[in-house]
Amino acid sequence: MSKEITSRIIGQLKQEERFPDWWKSAGIEIPFFDNEKLTITFMDFEPEYDKYFVEEADQALTNFLKHTSTDRNIISDLAHKNCKDFLDAVGFDEADEPLRQINKQDEIWKFIHPTEIYVTRRHRRDNDIYIQIACECDWEQEHGLQLVFRQGKKLTRISDQDGHLTEADAYDKPDEEDELLSHYNNGTTRKPAHTSTLPKAGRSWWQKLFGSEYTLVVA
Repeated sequence: MSKEITSRIIGQLKQEERFPDWWKSAGIEIPFFDNEKLTITFMDFEPEYDKYFVEEADQALTNFLKHTSTDRNIISDLAHKNCKDFLDAVGFDEADEPLRQINKQDEIWKFIHPTEIYVTRRHRRDNDIYIQIACECDWEQEHGLQLVFRQGKKLTRISDQDGHLTEADAYDKPDEEDELLSHYNNGTTRKPAHTSTLPKAGRSWWQKLFGSEYTLVVA
C-alpha cells in the first residue's frame, strides 16, 4: 500500500510504486504556463534521511508559483537559442520550417509542451533544492527540453533532458564556470546560455525511467 506525504503548498503526494523515493501530486495549476495543470513529483526523497526536504521544497514551490507568463517571456531568448542551436546542428528538415520562421522570440513557447514538474535536491556542492520542468518540444523530439530553477527563484539551466540539474554537473566543471548557475550565485543578471561542446558526465535520474540501455547521443 502506497504512502502519502503532505505539502502545505500542493497538498497530498502519493508514493510511486515503481520508485519508492518519488512522491507525486495531483494536477496543480502552474501560472508560469498560463495555469496549465501539471503533476509535481518530489524526487529522490526518503523522509527518514532528509527531514528538511518538504520544508525546503515548499519554499521553492512558493517561489516558483509566483512566476507568470511574463516571467516566462523574459527567458524566451534562451529557449529560442536552444531551438536554433539544435536546428543548426542537425541541418535542414522541411518539417522544421515553422520553427525557422519564428519572428518574435516569445513565439517559441507555442512549440514547447510541459509534461510534468520534479522537485529534487542536488546531491553535491550546494545541496540545494531545484525545480525541474520536463517538456516536450517540436525540435528535439527524442530528448525533449528541461527548464531548471534553483530554489524555484531563477532559471539556472535550459537544456535537453539529460538527467542533470546543472551545466556544471552535466559537464563535470566548477560551478563558477556554469554561466547561469554562477549568475544565480553572484546575484548578477544572466546572459543567453552557452551551449557547451564538452563531453557530458555520467547519467542519473532518467535511467530510472528509460533503463540503463538508454543512450544519449551527443553531437
